[in-house]
Amino acid sequence: MRPSRLLPLFLASLLAASLLAACKVGPNFTAPDAPVPDHFAGAAKTDVPPLAGEPAAGSFWWQEFHDPELDSLEKRAIAGNLDLQAAYVRIVEARIQVQSARAQGLPSLAANASLNREQLGLAGILKSQHIAQGATTSATEQNLIGSLEKPISLVQLGFDASWELDLFGKVRRSVEAADAGKTVAIEARNDLLVSLEAEVAQNYLQLRAAQLLDRITGEQVAAQQDVLDLTRSRYQHGLAGEADVESARSQLANLQSQLPPYAQTIAASRHALAVLIGEAPAALDGEFGEVGDLPPMPSAVPVGIPSQLARRRPDIRESEASLHAATAQIGISVASVFPDVSLSGTLGLRNLGTGYLFDWDSHFYSFAPTVSVPIFQGGALVANIRLSKAKAAEAALSYRKTVLNALQEVEDGLDNLEHDAQRVAALKEAAGAAQRALQVDLDAYQHGLITYITVLTVQLQAVQARQQVAQGQLTQSTDLVRLYKALGGGWQDAAPAQADNLERR
Repeated sequence: MRPSRLLPLFLASLLAASLLAACKVGPNFTAPDAPVPDHFAGAAKTDVPPLAGEPAAGSFWWQEFHDPELDSLEKRAIAGNLDLQAAYVRIVEARIQVQSARAQGLPSLAANASLNREQLGLAGILKSQHIAQGATTSATEQNLIGSLEKPISLVQLGFDASWELDLFGKVRRSVEAADAGKTVAIEARNDLLVSLEAEVAQNYLQLRAAQLLDRITGEQVAAQQDVLDLTRSRYQHGLAGEADVESARSQLANLQSQLPPYAQTIAASRHALAVLIGEAPAALDGEFGEVGDLPPMPSAVPVGIPSQLARRRPDIRESEASLHAATAQIGISVASVFPDVSLSGTLGLRNLGTGYLFDWDSHFYSFAPTVSVPIFQGGALVANIRLSKAKAAEAALSYRKTVLNALQEVEDGLDNLEHDAQRVAALKEAAGAAQRALQVDLDAYQHGLITYITVLTVQLQAVQARQQVAQGQLTQSTDLVRLYKALGGGWQDAAPAQADNLERR
């Protein structure tokens, strides 16, 4: 049979496949409605209110601190962080899995060639049937029998083709699940990026706060040294007692003991920042100087509306993609219950030598449609369907929980900022009053109007007040960073092409 006679059969198979191609069992995924309110409750009362009608804070939210060194650190972390690079590689892996899933629905074609040296043993078979060379056989028959006793070389060239028809959408659901898995990997990268940017900012703020506290304490150490010198002078002139000298010395030692922990915090923050940008821990020891201050707070924080949160937060988008993949998996499980239909065929050339190998009379072929129907699997197929549905239900609940957690983080962040602003304002007022009281008491002490114990008490209050202001400002700044993270900013414009570059390697 010539290939022209096979053409109608192939066309009929393709037509049947195209008619059934639209059949795709299992539920189709629809994006869930996020359980969000119309507005954030804390946005109306915070001391850093959102700008009315404005979208949430942009990708580069750290620039609101107007600190060039923080901007540089964020840029270096995005480019060099090792965890982030591993996340990019996982995106590439997910894209390859999508390509692999799509390939399952395409025809496969393989070429083959062989050269076999065979001894057929047909002469013995003829003898067993009492057909042998002799006087009764003609010369032609004798020559044929003689040729059958000789070894032969069989040369063969051919092509094998097979195609499993995706009649019930099993392959297409697999592609859908793999594509959703790719989205999961992308959003996991984005979520990691948001966390990385927040961690860099928090470590930088801790470093600056430690430098500020170190400077405050250092100034108090210098002032206390002057008090100690003055007390010694008054003691030598009989104007103060020995207890006053020892109290001043004790206060000086107590202030000096507070300096090493600040130095430890500065070093630890430098080391953490270096690792976050993908460098050795000591790589940043020469940066940031010895003296620093906390960057000022932004005047306003645009938080947007809750409905934007579901589109901005990478963890919500990741959870939605996981739900999509779980829904597609139901279709894969359902399709496994239906028959598998595949087409396979072979076309080639075969001869005893190469001289007539490419003659059309040397061709051979085979064509075989195959249908495989699952009859009894011990309930495994039905169990897989039920398991897939249960996992999809779990993914739906996980999505809702992720949205609620995101809303909680934003509301907590807004409340924290409100209370931080109130606390810092009160601490600044207390610190100013304590510093003025200390100055008055120091003047009185120098003129012998009060004892040193009075000065010591007020001095301790002044030092603690300034330190509490610095700690309050650090808490306020880190809470703002947490709010930016809760709002899901920081990933939209950050190096989206790096995964493409890795895939091309």
